[in-house]
Amino acid sequence: MRYLDAGTVKKISKIGLGTWQFGAEEWGYGKPYAEQEAYAIVRRALKLGVTLFDTAEIYGAGRSERILGCALGEDRESVFLATKLFPIVPGVPVIRQRAVASAKRLGVPRLDLYQAHWPNPLVRDSTLMRGMRSLQRAGLVGEIGVSNYSLPHWRAAEDALGNRILSNQVAYSLVDRSPEVELLPFAESRGHVIIAFSPLAQGLLSGRYHGTGQSLNLVRAASPLFRPENLERTGDLIAVLREVAEAHSATPAQIALAWAIHSPAVVAIPGASSVAQLESNVDAAEIELADDEYQALNTASASFRPAAARDASPDRFLPMLKQSPRRAWYVTKTVWHDFRFKRAGQALRPHAGDGP
Repeated sequence: MRYLDAGTVKKISKIGLGTWQFGAEEWGYGKPYAEQEAYAIVRRALKLGVTLFDTAEIYGAGRSERILGCALGEDRESVFLATKLFPIVPGVPVIRQRAVASAKRLGVPRLDLYQAHWPNPLVRDSTLMRGMRSLQRAGLVGEIGVSNYSLPHWRAAEDALGNRILSNQVAYSLVDRSPEVELLPFAESRGHVIIAFSPLAQGLLSGRYHGTGQSLNLVRAASPLFRPENLERTGDLIAVLREVAEAHSATPAQIALAWAIHSPAVVAIPGASSVAQLESNVDAAEIELADDEYQALNTASASFRPAAARDASPDRFLPMLKQSPRRAWYVTKTVWHDFRFKRAGQALRPHAGDGP
């Protein structure tokens, strides 16, 4: 494993573990995964040197945090735990209550990285960051991060915080290189971090879905990337990934991950459906791409044009507005689950079926 040099108290592994799939029904992994496989994945990740674990309060309405905290056990204090607040009502008291709730579900006294999941188009950065600053000063939060922020909004949030915003968690992969325009140069020049989610484009870059007719879960079925025409359009890119992979005795997915973490400012947080997949992801940290291989991947990536046009609206807040009703429901469910566990005296313990 390789680690990031970002001046943090705890070291951050270049390959982390994203845990959206822990307890989230939309991934379709089912109860056995939540009760057994997720635990095994986390324990194996620890042995392989993974220190970055990312979750969010809305993943499975809090179940992801509980499963992760339970699986980490006494190792919670030795890893870099990152979670996210969905800022629907980002007043100071609400932010503090949500942070405390996340920490309880994870079973820790302090969050290493607390991230704003999306920018709120209806609330100023100064309001959100006032709450984040109070958490930092109280010692409940180590580092502050954002997610899905444009560069101007990242800068504005940092100015409002009055301290560094360590990271911006954004989609970054060979089929989505938009962070390279502004975000990545900014991170590299300032010692900040890009946390790449979906570095394998939800598995598209593994090549498993090209010409195999594999069934899709709810997440992939909703993604335009998995439409037949886009699978066809990524064929050349997959061919190059396979060619480079053969030279390294690796898999296309491992090469795609090695490409994603090529910059010293980038870490990646792929999910894992099994221990074997986790091990494969971690092995990607050891792959050093030659310059010609890196350029070949860049060229093949640049030629990809998705059939489904991206939203052309100049309003950078539109994704937040579109997701708010559904995500607000998840936050509401999370709050209700917190209340139910508290009444049962189980605030720090996973619900039956949430973990081993």
